[in-house]
This record gives sequence, structure tokens and C-alpha cells, in this order.
Amino acid sequence: MAELISLMDIDDNEDDNSHSLKSNNYKGKSVVVSASPDSIATPWVEKFRPQSLADVAAHRDIVDTIDRLTSENRLPHLLLYGPPGTGKTSTILAVARKLYGSQMRNMVLELNASDARGIDVVRQQIQDFASTQSFSFGAKASVKLVLLDEADAMTKDAQFALRRVIEKYTKNTRFALICNHVNKIIPALQSRCTRFRFAPLEDIHVRERLKHVIEAERLDVPESGLKALVRLSNGDMRKALNILQSTHMAYQQITEEAVYLCTGNPLPKDIERISHWLLNEPFAASFR
Repeated sequence: MAELISLMDIDDNEDDNSHSLKSNNYKGKSVVVSASPDSIATPWVEKFRPQSLADVAAHRDIVDTIDRLTSENRLPHLLLYGPPGTGKTSTILAVARKLYGSQMRNMVLELNASDARGIDVVRQQIQDFASTQSFSFGAKASVKLVLLDEADAMTKDAQFALRRVIEKYTKNTRFALICNHVNKIIPALQSRCTRFRFAPLEDIHVRERLKHVIEAERLDVPESGLKALVRLSNGDMRKALNILQSTHMAYQQITEEAVYLCTGNPLPKDIERISHWLLNEPFAASFR
């Protein structure tokens, strides 16, 4: 009986030890994961997001205007609109970093209107944030910033409620609305903001930014592969970086064929061949 009890004690001790080893291993793993934010799993879209206004790939006229207004402490309410991946959110986040530095978390209310788009959000979260006075020790400006991403997803009631909030708290709060479709923003809100249109990026700007990422990640990308990336991006920088990263995960060398196969787009040479058959061969032969 004594032997049985001692054996049970040993088993219990082993279980305790193994449990502690598991918990230590788990702790160790969690420390490793948190210690390396730039691991291979980090999307390049976030890893290479511009940190300052000087890093924004294109739209220098818009960026320089906003930069000058920020420097002179004359920032108006902003409405940035245009297709996805053209630098709207990156620009306004760079403005926030320039204005507030380390105090950015206290001074900026960032809301994605596609998640929170009802009138309650305007009446509670936004109004509570805008109505409180800011004590921005160390920040350059005393005004706070409300950033509404995807504002075209807000309901009409919420937009009408926001109209009054913007007027009431202009003294100590600036509003930045970001959207893809400006026609979904009510005219009353549009008239209260300075509008900037972010057009699709030109090929030269997409190419320059892709070259920067290729050098930083030491990728093997021939000229034909780079041309294919620029062509398929259609002026969307986010799309270009996502295609580059996904192709890199599938292939060692990012050639034109690899890019088209990875994205599921038909190769240009196949399209040319089909067009040639349709235009020059009899219908039965081209169909076959």
C-alpha cells in the first residue's frame, strides 16, 4: 500500500512537472512571437506602410498641401476619397504621427465606419471624444483628430447627426473622412470638409515603391515580372504588394508567368494566340 501511494505521488509529481514544462514552453513561445513583429507572417501591406508624409508614394501635390496646412497649424476638416490602395489612410495616419508623435493614441479616435456606422456611434463615441478637452503635453497641436475610415458605409441618419457634431466641436477637434465613393456622402458633410481626390497611382509610382520592397526583401524579380505586377495592380498599391507577397511565397523567382499563374489571370501570350485564331482562322478551326 505504501509503495502504491509513493508511486501515485511520483506520477502526480511527474504530471506537475510536465504541466510546468508545458506552461514554460507555452510562455516561451508567446515571448518569441511577441518579440518578432516583423516575422515572415507580417503582411507587406502593413510592414511597408508609409510612416511619414515624405514616404507616401504618389499624389505629391495633395500630400504637400496637407503637410503645409499641418505645419502652419491650419488643418481643416478633410474628406479624402478615391479607389482602394491609393494612399488615403496612409496619408492621414502620417499626418496624425506628425501632429502628435508619441501622444497619438490619446489624441486620435480611429473608427472604421463599416463596423460602426450607426447613429449611436456618432452620439456616444464620437461626441464623447470630441467634447472632452485635450491636455496634449508634448504634442504639437491641441486639437484632436477623429478619423472615420470607410465613411461612405455610414447610414444617412449617422451622417446627418455627424453634421451637427462637426460644427459644435470644431474649436478643439478635426474630422477626417475617408471613403471610396464620394457620392454616398451627404452634400452637407462634403461642404464642411476640404476635399482631396486620390486617383489610381501611375505606373511609375507603383514601380518605384515595388522596387523599394524588392530591395528590402532581397527578391529575385526580373523586368518582365515587375511589368506584370504593375499591369495587374491597376494603380492599387495594396493589390500590387499582396500579389508580390503571394507570388514570392509560391515561387522562388517572380517571373511574368509566375505572377499570372498565382493571380489566376490568363497569360497575355494566350490571349494573343486566341485573338489571332478568332481573326484569321475559320470559325470551326478557331473553335476547336
